[in-house]
Amino acid sequence: MVSEILEWVEIFAIALLLAFLVIIFITVRMSVPTGSMIPTIDPKDSFFVDRVSYYFRAPKPGDIVVFWHTEEVLVNKVVDGSPAQRVGVEVGGRIVSINREPVFSAAGGDGIVSSLAPGQQILLGLSGTALLDLGPKELGVDSLAALGIVTRERRLRYVKRLIAIGGQTVEISGGDVYVDGEKLVGERFDRYYYSNDPRMRYGVNETLVPEGKLFVLGDNSPNSWDSRYWGFVSEDDFIGEPYFRVWPLPRFGPMNGYFHL
Repeated sequence: MVSEILEWVEIFAIALLLAFLVIIFITVRMSVPTGSMIPTIDPKDSFFVDRVSYYFRAPKPGDIVVFWHTEEVLVNKVVDGSPAQRVGVEVGGRIVSINREPVFSAAGGDGIVSSLAPGQQILLGLSGTALLDLGPKELGVDSLAALGIVTRERRLRYVKRLIAIGGQTVEISGGDVYVDGEKLVGERFDRYYYSNDPRMRYGVNETLVPEGKLFVLGDNSPNSWDSRYWGFVSEDDFIGEPYFRVWPLPRFGPMNGYFHL
């Protein structure tokens, strides 16, 4: 009896290990909770993501891509006696801006702090609160940590369409997208791309995509939170591409150009 139980435990352990390895290195099943990719991907569509083939090749503009994106930058710790503690920054607060510049990642927040001139007032924006004045920037202060704020990021998998890669320029004009001055045409780009929201900072004028970065847009342009607002995706955050939809059943089958001759 003991031998049989141990045998089953071993089988389940191996199955769990194989499932873990598949999810980490080969494929993952996911869905899109929003309508940002309508009509290509509907909310709650469920599909598998190809991870393994992108160890050997790079994604191409026009492909649908999956990547990690920072949804929130949160205060994880406040250092005793720091400027942040003195003005009442609390653990759990969501950092949304520094000196009215939006913060989309911890590294982005550090970059804003570093760019401020010595003596310039540092204004911290937390969700749901008034701006907090951390005082004038002192010499050597080049990050949120130097102000007494230890951050953590809440990251989610995002799905968008790849438009341009590092070294290319991108511009949205008249509802069309131009990469290196050439208008993108074809079924994958057959939609009107909006560029009239004042919060949009990238691609609304000719924008150079930095090396090692990707520029992505949602197919449902008026209702997509994408590179127009928060900038570029690091190639290190790229996960893979959707290749097979399993739900709903009427839409069951390959997607994103996979298995097409």
